[in-house]
Amino acid sequence: MARINAFLQLGREQRCSDIHLAVGSPPLLRIMGDLVPIKYRELSETELHDLLYEILTDEQKSTLESGDDLDFSYQDEELGRFRVSIYRKLGGLGASFRVIALQIPSLSDLGLPAVVEKMLNIQHGLILVTGATGTGKTTTLAAMINLINNTRRLNIITLEDPVEYLYKSNMSLVIQREVGSQVESFAMGLRAALREDPDVILVGELRDPETISLAMTAAETGHLVLGTLHTSSAMKTMDRIIDAMPTEQKHQAVTFLAHNLRGVISQKLIKTANNRELKAITEILVNTPAISNLIMNGKMHQIPSMLQTGANKGMQLMDQALMKALNKKEIDPDDAYKHATDKSIFQAFVTNPEILPQLNINVS
Repeated sequence: MARINAFLQLGREQRCSDIHLAVGSPPLLRIMGDLVPIKYRELSETELHDLLYEILTDEQKSTLESGDDLDFSYQDEELGRFRVSIYRKLGGLGASFRVIALQIPSLSDLGLPAVVEKMLNIQHGLILVTGATGTGKTTTLAAMINLINNTRRLNIITLEDPVEYLYKSNMSLVIQREVGSQVESFAMGLRAALREDPDVILVGELRDPETISLAMTAAETGHLVLGTLHTSSAMKTMDRIIDAMPTEQKHQAVTFLAHNLRGVISQKLIKTANNRELKAITEILVNTPAISNLIMNGKMHQIPSMLQTGANKGMQLMDQALMKALNKKEIDPDDAYKHATDKSIFQAFVTNPEILPQLNINVS
């Protein structure tokens, strides 16, 4: 057994999201969003080098020694899977291990709104799951892919960097391809996927104009495309897509979004009321004819008000979702306040007054 497994086992037992190892620091666990040190000595360059190299292939060692970072998945039969990033920093090596759940959760396990399942009934178009790093986008996508896999007879191709959750083909055929080992890039993987008779294509990250453009082509030509972006709201997601495209393609991007975007799920992870878990809270956009019209006519600034009044279509703003969960006593009020856009409506629920803005009062 690799010696590093002891730290990984502790991390999984403590239900942390990530394990961090760096020269000059003790191992750290991210628990409920906070970094907590393990009672262990500071890691030396030699010790960390030996721990990490024990799980690397010769090719990975060569890549790291050439100065490049490493991103890959590590699996142990007993401990499960971890997404690994190894890098060099001032002072020596560093590594982070993201803990992958042992089982793919369902949409209901994640507490996601029913409209997310409805979105998956469409035949073609683009559905985006967005949020900052570490907000559970990959897990949400895994639940979506697994639902399709278990309920429809389709060909699903995933492009991931690296592969995290492993799917077992059920009613669908699920083909998983890893960027860097099976395909050179997301863009090249998308080009290849279009020749492989796909029904559903999962793109792990829409990270550049070429990948976005190819994803648009796939969605326009009869495929259901699922992807992620590092944006914090539905509005910012559309802005990011349009801004990413060259000037001569921006109008094309607007037209695509108006006609082929099916929905945006923007999520944050909020501490639960008992401070023992994190709960996904989502802003939801469903591309209705009214929203499509706003996009085409350059009135996207009006979309938030459509989300606010679109509950009958399953839509909601992030603040509405936070307030709904807060009223059900599902989330911590202080954490809800920290993540809210309009913080004023959450101030009355705050239990720690130190997080509220302090007023400077001059007494003469």
